[in-house]
Formats: sequence, C-alpha cells, structure tokens
Amino acid sequence: MAILLLLEDEPMHPYGIRQRIQAWDKDRTVNVTQPNAVYQTVERLRRDELIRLREVTRLDNRPDRTVYETTPAGTALAHSWLTDLLAVPAAEFPAFPAALAFVQSLPRAAVVAALEKRAETLRLTLEQVRQEVATRTAQVPGGVDRIHLIEVEYLQAMWAAEIAWVTALADDLHHNRVWPVAES
Repeated sequence: MAILLLLEDEPMHPYGIRQRIQAWDKDRTVNVTQPNAVYQTVERLRRDELIRLREVTRLDNRPDRTVYETTPAGTALAHSWLTDLLAVPAAEFPAFPAALAFVQSLPRAAVVAALEKRAETLRLTLEQVRQEVATRTAQVPGGVDRIHLIEVEYLQAMWAAEIAWVTALADDLHHNRVWPVAES
C-alpha cells in the first residue's frame, strides 16, 4: 500500500521509494529494513498490473533507473486498503502480548526486571523520538503540518500508554497484587 501511494504521488524508481520512506521518517511504520524487499514488492505490483513502467533513465555512468507509476487499478486498490485499515480494526498478533500470555513460565523477579527494562527502553525511545520530531520540525520554516506526523503521534501515544501499563503491572507483581500464588 505504501509503495502504491508513494507512486501515486510521484513516479519513482525502487531505490527512490526506499529513500523517500526513510527521508519522510515513515520507516517507523513501513518496514524497509531489507533493501531488496522494495524491489521484490515493486516486481510483484508490476506483475499484478497495479503499477507500470513509466520510463527508464540513465545518468552519467550510473545503472539504468526504471521509474514506475501506479495504474488506475493500483490507485483504487491502495485507496481501498487505506480506507479499510483506517476504518476496520484488524486482528494483529504482536510479540509482547504473546509473551504476556506465558509470563508465569518465569520467576516473578525475572518478570518484574524484564518489565522494568521494557518500560525504561520505551521511555528512552519516546524521548528520543520526541527530540527527533522537535529537531526536524524546527528545521522546516513555518513548521510541519500535524497531518504529516500523525503516525508518529500515534506511536508516541501507544508508547506512553504501554509505559504506564507496564510500570503498573511491574509494581503490582512486585507487591504481590498479581500472581498471588507463592512461588516454589
């Protein structure tokens, strides 16, 4: 979906797509850690006729750059996916709740220590992101419109809520308000 929407905005080559995602700080929510993944996704979208070749360019002694754009079908599908993702909560299976489901497999002290470490890591991440956003926003004359930062705003809210919940759970575990059965 991200690739289709970026190509709808501006035709690009796969490397340019990855660069744009990183430059716009969208790599917090769009996984582009594996450079080849963008190329594979572009090939799949092309094969499914959701994008098409626009042009092949060559600059100096550099390799050819194949520029793609969305097709009308690709645009329609991307808009449909985006609407559904915004409107309909999906069943997601993140790792942390899965770990919580089996927390009783560890000694209470190890769970408390792990949760405290998680809360601290989240605090540091939240502060780092807040600083990065403030720095980047300050570099743009007139600031950055909130619409361009809403996914980061969402992540910050989720991290803050998780910090509060994890901290409270660690405290409850530490004071035996949860998991009242004595450990062997």
